[in-house]
Amino acid sequence: MVFGILSAAVQVVLGALFGFLAGGPIGLLIGAAVGTLVGAVFGWAVASAGVYAPDARGIFLFVVDHTWSLLNTVVGAVYLAAHLIFGHSLDRPTSAGSGRVCVVEGVSPRYATTIGTVCAGASSSIQRHEDVHIFQGRLLGPFYIPLVLANYVLFTIAPVWLLYHDHTNAPINRFTRYFEIGVYPHVWNEAIAYRIQGTPPR
Repeated sequence: MVFGILSAAVQVVLGALFGFLAGGPIGLLIGAAVGTLVGAVFGWAVASAGVYAPDARGIFLFVVDHTWSLLNTVVGAVYLAAHLIFGHSLDRPTSAGSGRVCVVEGVSPRYATTIGTVCAGASSSIQRHEDVHIFQGRLLGPFYIPLVLANYVLFTIAPVWLLYHDHTNAPINRFTRYFEIGVYPHVWNEAIAYRIQGTPPR
């Protein structure tokens, strides 16, 4: 419960701060309102699933997620809210004490997706892969999302991965495969995660 309340409070303060910087007193009110909505949803998930264990590791992960990796946590909180709006359900047993918020349903039936500490659609067979993304976010903090987005843009417009791509077993023979088989598994965060667990799509 304490972790959930603290998480929501941090997001309210962050929303108010950004709102004030962007639009003065009116912006502060708007930012605080947005922070309250997103923070309340995320805080509820953290508290109801017992995401952070009440031990040294749980406290450490909570602090990292709400300081250095706060940008990832906030974007993940928005992602979680979108899942809940679409009727997706919180996976409490998998979330409990794990340091991550798990959602049963994913964006796509073929892939799990992790943003910040929110992991959607993962099964036990690929959870370690998704946990790599959570670790990457915690390690790189505010630089993680910009670096991932920059790599997607770079590999989309300048496909240097074609030089080392496995053309025999994973041919790029349709437009959709350019992204699904080409860009996606070659961006740095996915390439690292697939080396640790999983097989890139073919």
